[in-house]
Amino acid sequence: MGGYTGASSDLERELGEGAAARLLEWLDEAKPDIVCLQEIKTTTALFPEAEVNELGYEVAAHGEGRWNGVALLSSVGLEDVSLGFPGEPSYAGEPETLTLIDEPGLRKPEARAVGANCGGIRVWSIYAPNGRTPESAHYAYKLEWFAALRSVLEAELKPQTQLAVCGDFNVAPTDDDVWDPAQFIGSTHVTAPERQALAGLRALGLTDVVPKPMKGPRPYTYWDYRAGMFAKNNGMRIDLVYATEAVAARVSGAYVDREARKGKGPSDHAPIVVDLD
Repeated sequence: MGGYTGASSDLERELGEGAAARLLEWLDEAKPDIVCLQEIKTTTALFPEAEVNELGYEVAAHGEGRWNGVALLSSVGLEDVSLGFPGEPSYAGEPETLTLIDEPGLRKPEARAVGANCGGIRVWSIYAPNGRTPESAHYAYKLEWFAALRSVLEAELKPQTQLAVCGDFNVAPTDDDVWDPAQFIGSTHVTAPERQALAGLRALGLTDVVPKPMKGPRPYTYWDYRAGMFAKNNGMRIDLVYATEAVAARVSGAYVDREARKGKGPSDHAPIVVDLD
């Protein structure tokens, strides 16, 4: 199609030779203009930038090594890069793991967000905290992180009408976005405060760009690695594309690329591909 093609995907494991090869192969095949990656699990220095450059992409990677990490790839320009965002909280750890030498002022925010202007669109690639359990300090951190993200987006939306936030939100917006709501009672990803955090983002004027599922009635984007979950389509829709009205009006198609979830050593997430006129 004409216009831009954007994609969002979790790599979900360290970007070693195998993962890097899968990424490069997919880029060469799908040829998206803008790519949002999450959970790259490598340092910024070790991201395969040179190889990605050879395919025509500029790179903004924000990695910290073994955990987390996000990246933006663009063949239509990459300007005003933001590694993280103002007011982004840091995770203090669970109370039982804290020590007397822990200094809150020395803790840095995790590598969970990177933003840039790409071809006239302000794009954010985000990897929201998991939350672990509703009783965990990580859950409180997750809600605090979403609140800080909302404040940043609210400020950016005042001068910027072309904006999209893409990535692993680690929240299923509704019960229809999980394969069996009964299986998630008492778990994160489906609680009312998490869903309210998403509603707060939409209240800013962002639209949930829902892709075609490609299998079954619902567009799941994540399937647990446990045997049979992918084949049975027992998944969740936790990878989202939230776009301003100006961007959403340009969407000519969107789908979940299930084929990228297959094969040897895949991520447990599948990319969302969005075409814009």
